[in-house]
Amino acid sequence: MKHSLQLKLSQHLTLTPQLQQSIRLLQLSTLELNQELEQILQDNPLLERVDNLDDGETHINGSDPELRSEAPTETSSVADSSPEPEARELADIDWESEGSYGSPDDDDEDREYQQPSTETTSLRDHLVWQLNLTPLSERDKRLVLLLIDALDEGGYLSQSLQDIVEMLPPELEIELDDLQIALKHLQNLEPTGVGARNLSECLTLQLLALPADTPHRDCALTIAGTHLSELATRDYIGLKRKLHCDDDELRNARDLITHLNPKPGAGFGESDTRYIVPDVIVKKVKGLWVASLNPDAMPKLRINRMYADILSRNRDSGHQHLASQMQEAKWLIKNVMQRFETILKVSQSIIDRQRHFFEHGEVAMRPLVLREIAETVELHESTISRVTTQKFMMTPRGIYELKYFFGSHVSTETGGACSATAIRALIKQLVAAENSKKPLSDGQIADLLGQQGIVVARRTIAKYRESLQISPASQRKSL
Repeated sequence: MKHSLQLKLSQHLTLTPQLQQSIRLLQLSTLELNQELEQILQDNPLLERVDNLDDGETHINGSDPELRSEAPTETSSVADSSPEPEARELADIDWESEGSYGSPDDDDEDREYQQPSTETTSLRDHLVWQLNLTPLSERDKRLVLLLIDALDEGGYLSQSLQDIVEMLPPELEIELDDLQIALKHLQNLEPTGVGARNLSECLTLQLLALPADTPHRDCALTIAGTHLSELATRDYIGLKRKLHCDDDELRNARDLITHLNPKPGAGFGESDTRYIVPDVIVKKVKGLWVASLNPDAMPKLRINRMYADILSRNRDSGHQHLASQMQEAKWLIKNVMQRFETILKVSQSIIDRQRHFFEHGEVAMRPLVLREIAETVELHESTISRVTTQKFMMTPRGIYELKYFFGSHVSTETGGACSATAIRALIKQLVAAENSKKPLSDGQIADLLGQQGIVVARRTIAKYRESLQISPASQRKSL
């Protein structure tokens, strides 16, 4: 067999570094984009970020004439006219801890003994701080500390005392009675209910901490101790029979229990707070819903003038590294501008198709798929998916992720289609308006929607109801 050389021509797709960077920037959220830019700014001295801009200077284009001619101008002009974002209120949680965390006195001499803030202190540190103030022996403090280390994030003791005793070395001579006494000391610490081994014990500890003359406390203690399952399933008839009480007493005892804190340790430690910076602001202008870029979300980038002047005066080979960094800086600024221009284009296309949502709310949401937007803006569906993920739109109705406006559809009797989001909104409306003593079942909700021409199976109603975190009819029943 003879060896020979052959010349072949073939075509293949290659992603340039500039295109790879453009795709990467497009799929990042605003916060991730800023983190990425901070790293690039540290590595490339030709690129700089400015907080205050000179008059007439665009916040991305910079001062390089070559770059200004390459980059589109729509992004900066639209962003400059964007309105200021509006503030939103935070919703309250259902369970609240009332009176379980004491407030210090106002006297100056007591201020240095104020309890540590739960926003910056872990549950362990908070309990250890109290333990060090208790007049216990060193051995008892060590036993209580052992139990503190066994608590979970909610403040519960998930391991049994017997299991903890068996794990300890025999030479320590620690008996089960010793841990039971230590547990009592732990349960006397704040927050009330910490160290409980189950929900029943946690609620009972909090009820016992209330004054003895608290109205309906005895009834609530009985429910928390032996009848929590009946309360959870709303078996009020069975509860009244077992407790020998009337509707008013049962209702007041239930309210007393539901105002307790089922997870006393959950309020400690670092909170997992997610901050959202909207990329687009939507406002109604002359009867039309218009999207504009949020100027606070757009990074203010430009080419460093000093290094640019050095390169303009010296084009020799000794400055090739700076020339390469100059080109990378231009690519980055252009790609960032293209990212925001694409987000704006896709957002406006979504608004044009969901204008009834902005007028009337979720019940007017229409079915929408990625392909429909992709065909309109002449981009690939994968690009639309990147654009709509972790990108947010501020509207008069709240802040929404762009992906929120896409959803499946359900056929109607007239041959049309109804968005799943609209159906979920209708379910919420029906549940909110129902008789709490005779809540609507999934089948009844399906029948009511059928009367409006929306044919939905009962199991689909159940799926949408669960996604809305709405309990079944048996658990929505009230006294």
